Amino acid sequence: MTQARSLPRAPEPLPEGNVVIGLNAAIVSVSGDEPRVLTVRRVHHALAVDGGTSDAAGHVGAEGPDALPFGPFEPTRHRTLDSGLRQWVGEQTDLELGYVEQLYTFGDRGRDPREREGGPRVVSVGYLALVREARLAGAGESFWHDWYRYFPWEDWRQGRPALLDRTIRPLLDLWAKGATGMSERRERALRIATAFGFGGAAWSDERVLDRYELLYQSALVAEAPRDQGEPVREDMPALGTAMLFDHRRILATAMGRLRGKIKYRPVVFELMPPSFTLLQLQRTVEALAGQRLHKQNFRRLVEQTGLVERTGLRESRTGGRPAEQFRFRREVLLERPAPGVRLPGRRR
Repeated sequence: MTQARSLPRAPEPLPEGNVVIGLNAAIVSVSGDEPRVLTVRRVHHALAVDGGTSDAAGHVGAEGPDALPFGPFEPTRHRTLDSGLRQWVGEQTDLELGYVEQLYTFGDRGRDPREREGGPRVVSVGYLALVREARLAGAGESFWHDWYRYFPWEDWRQGRPALLDRTIRPLLDLWAKGATGMSERRERALRIATAFGFGGAAWSDERVLDRYELLYQSALVAEAPRDQGEPVREDMPALGTAMLFDHRRILATAMGRLRGKIKYRPVVFELMPPSFTLLQLQRTVEALAGQRLHKQNFRRLVEQTGLVERTGLRESRTGGRPAEQFRFRREVLLERPAPGVRLPGRRR
């Protein structure tokens, strides 16, 4: 149920020479087998007003980068950081958040380009929110997008992405060889192999941020030259869609956190309807993890660990045998300290 939202206020300029606290939300949903993140294109607050990223009306940019919902923490208006985040999300998307957890505080120098011109340091608190996808409204011109739009190398559901070996590996190898000194070249090569699973190293689905940071440091994503005030080269490789400021870094942090957390906490059920089939649950886990799972092993694991219980109902469908419906069994939270959906191995 949504609340009536007030009209957006006229944005105020950022103060000079101070630290401003920002609030950013990586809001995740799953639609079918597509993991989705909520983005906005129009925001009305001081953090958005800058000729390089928005106009005076609060546009993030008519053809500019996607942004996570965000806004400044206003001590006189917001009782807590959490309430401030929820208020900005409500104004920009007309969405009421349920499950929210704090991710990380992002405070690197130069996060906001106005800092180079004497503006304040912007320190943002990032949050992860999980919702069931809903119709969007609000003042933010908001959209749901597949999160693999921003990280195409993270989706292994159809096998190893060709982008890894065709584009990313040779470019990162060139970057490693360009280091000054043998020690630094070895360090770079080790980081690359560990993060991306090259040279026989194992791929870890949780190291989303490590992989993005390597691509940023090697100037292979558009945000790298942009953050230095340099034009983005026309011949840059197409490595995902760029986002406003460091919002892709925040989203990478959220993806890694969620991929790890579904293995030891039942947060995936925040994304499920009250009743669901085991196939729907499997497809949701696969969408988030970016890998296909063995069907029978997954079902056996979910049922044996007491995460779900039968509803006694079956899904009505035309043709074929109706699938049995289940619901999340909340008692498991009291029975086990880490009741997550452990991944039973990829489907070969």
